[in-house]
Amino acid sequence: MKRFTALLLLVCAHAGLARGAMAAPRIEVEALFPEAAVVKVDGQRKMLRVGDAFQGVTLLAAGSASVTLEVNGQQQVHGLTRSVGSYYQAPQKQVVKIPRDARMQYQTTALINGRSMPVLVDTGANVLAMNSVHARALGVPAEEGQPSVVETASGRVNARIVNLRSVSVGGIRVDNVRASVVEGDFPAMILLGMTYLQHVDIEENNGVLSLSRAW
Repeated sequence: MKRFTALLLLVCAHAGLARGAMAAPRIEVEALFPEAAVVKVDGQRKMLRVGDAFQGVTLLAAGSASVTLEVNGQQQVHGLTRSVGSYYQAPQKQVVKIPRDARMQYQTTALINGRSMPVLVDTGANVLAMNSVHARALGVPAEEGQPSVVETASGRVNARIVNLRSVSVGGIRVDNVRASVVEGDFPAMILLGMTYLQHVDIEENNGVLSLSRAW
């Protein structure tokens, strides 16, 4: 009977250790961004981008209201944690204000692959678009891009799809931005399209366009 009791205690102890090893970590989501989130795992805070792992927790997806995490091989959806401690300071928001010009357009300057170029903010453009002259000035090897065709006011024109290392407007930087290089002299000014703008919040008020991002 004593041997049976000792064996039972040993089995229970091993079961307890196994349960402890697989115990779910305490997870808090403190901030949400496009394709990223600030996650605290068992009291340790980490900024994770989609695909990053920390303390056995992998960020699979991040949206405006929730994140999808993989924990111990299981997918979990977490919303923003409301009980954030007072010691946590939320990231400051970067804001760029662009006044509307006499032509009712929003023009500004962007750093594209580290080089300064004038751009026209165009929410109707699916991608950041430039002509072949712009590409040469920026050192973008358009000939290595994927062949494409774009519709312009003059008809269909050949283009190349490329990836820009970075695009920054007023310090709001987005890496790996897809862009279209159009053969010829269209567009006359680089169009800051949605492949950049989808990563920022856009607001127009009294002729001033604001681009912002908390990061």
